[in-house]
Amino acid sequence: MKTKTTVPKYSFKNLPVDYIGLIALLSPRPIRDAVDLANAEEMARALAGFDLSIDQADYLEALSVFIEQYERENVKWPRKRPTPLESLRHLMDERQMKAADLARLLGVHRTLGGMILRGERQLTVGHIKILAKHFGIAATYFM
Repeated sequence: MKTKTTVPKYSFKNLPVDYIGLIALLSPRPIRDAVDLANAEEMARALAGFDLSIDQADYLEALSVFIEQYERENVKWPRKRPTPLESLRHLMDERQMKAADLARLLGVHRTLGGMILRGERQLTVGHIKILAKHFGIAATYFM
């Protein structure tokens, strides 16, 4: 049985500017499982946030439609917005970060990372700016 694997990490500067070239790397098609989702998300991340050619923009839009459709049908979204601490823990878990990694990232004493994760200390505005930049998300996730 053939096993599916995720696509390698793409860099925007190495991606084709034409639709046919992009399709040759990853054909936009309905997403059927987590591997298909990971592949589509990886390509979408490589394209997102750049000044795209018309073909690249069309390709990203097609991928986005398939990603949105899959998530609407298969992803159970939480009913309430996560707390800033829950958001931070989730992002750190995804990247296999520990409390010491958080402290290094924030440029604080190593014990403060654990204190923040236990809810004993609050994030400062400076911490929030660092985290938002590091994780590539809006600062409001930590507020």
